[in-house]
Amino acid sequence: MVEACAIAGQIWPNRFIQAGAGSRASRDSRCLLLMLLLLLALFQPVRAQQLPPPEPPKALPGSEEPAATVRVTTNEVLVPTLVEKKGGGILYGLKQSDFVLEDDGVPQKIRVQEEMDTTPVALVIAVEQGGVSALEFGKVAKLGPLLDLFLSDQRSQAALMGFDSKPHLLCDYTHSSEDMNETLEDLRPGDGGAAILDTISSAVDLLEAQPKEFRRVLLLISEERDHGSKHTKPVELIRKIGRSNVLVLSVSFSPSRAEFLHDAKDSGDNRTMNMISPLVMAVNAFKKNVAKEIADESGGEYTTFTGDKRFEQRVVDAASHVRNRYLISFSPSDPSPGLHTIGVRTTQDYGARIVARANYWFQAEGQ
Repeated sequence: MVEACAIAGQIWPNRFIQAGAGSRASRDSRCLLLMLLLLLALFQPVRAQQLPPPEPPKALPGSEEPAATVRVTTNEVLVPTLVEKKGGGILYGLKQSDFVLEDDGVPQKIRVQEEMDTTPVALVIAVEQGGVSALEFGKVAKLGPLLDLFLSDQRSQAALMGFDSKPHLLCDYTHSSEDMNETLEDLRPGDGGAAILDTISSAVDLLEAQPKEFRRVLLLISEERDHGSKHTKPVELIRKIGRSNVLVLSVSFSPSRAEFLHDAKDSGDNRTMNMISPLVMAVNAFKKNVAKEIADESGGEYTTFTGDKRFEQRVVDAASHVRNRYLISFSPSDPSPGLHTIGVRTTQDYGARIVARANYWFQAEGQ
């Protein structure tokens, strides 16, 4: 112990050894403390020399990020197509060789399901309750029994949404038209809004949750223009409809005949349309009549009504046309991301009206 204290005294100043001189026990305690400090001082440099410098952690096997690549979805584009004869009625019996489909003007290799669509239907009815729509509640109340035309398959089901400045679910999916009939007969007026864009977006989400094999249909009963949508922009909805397989059937009240006649004239717009992108054209069309444009985008139908009988006939026609469509599908030869324009025609001129989706939105994976 004395020798250890002597060594410690050579390393630390004498004041640490001599401070507090007292009993032998006290001196021994101080010597023991100094000896421990000496050992620690001698040990740490050695340990620091033995430990290698820290290395960055190595990546797990296979966890390295690959080179940036663009992967494009290979999903088929579905184009339900209605071929209606000039005098009314469906033109049946057409085959794959009877159709031509162009994607941005380029003919595509198509597949046609020759039998008519027999899959179950998932239907969402969106009824406007805002603004002056309360004047049409009497007509809408008669919609209940007509829903059986959509729900003929036992697996088919329908849900009911109401909307003013925002959408809300009135009746969840059910196969019973009676359940909806009670709600339709008890519609209440909403505020002054007509958030059509927000409502269609919510309805598409509701339909997309249904099984993939279901024919997804949105029946929109509203005025023509949007008033008050806060969460959905036209471009966003065009993309959403273009990525989905939702068929929109629009039945509108208070039509603007003058606007329709103006659009039908060749006022010079037809000569400049090719200079404007399809997306810009679609957005501009939304400002005029969103109910019509969204139906055209999806390949559905747009119609108007004034009287009770006309409204009922419009719904009957819509239900019939949903199931009497040829199901055309194709894989795009040019999978460029963005909005693509579709054109469908028959190889022979039957004088028929062909109704098919106008556009679809192709999106690269991860975007």
